[in-house]
Amino acid sequence: MSVTIRLTRMGAKKKSFYRLVAADSRFPRDGRFIEVLGTYDPNPNPPAIKLNREKLETWVNRGAHLSPTVKSLLKKGGISVRPAKKAAPAAKAEGTTEGSPA
Repeated sequence: MSVTIRLTRMGAKKKSFYRLVAADSRFPRDGRFIEVLGTYDPNPNPPAIKLNREKLETWVNRGAHLSPTVKSLLKKGGISVRPAKKAAPAAKAEGTTEGSPA
């Protein structure tokens, strides 16, 4: 299952309002989703973005992809989200050998 963080459209005609959601990429845009992460309202000036950063970072660390629109919104809002770095594998001890010497 490939999870994407994207916008779902809400609101009335010509008064759009969006939810930032984590959803399976195979689901329709306004269809089923896994979790609501925040909201985006483009109507006021400047547009309002409300976001639960902890939930967003959790999903990104789990491997969720950001849609291009969400990436640009976060960039405009000054919010940077990067996956946590994985721990480096431990180095092997020098005294051990894996096979018999040739």
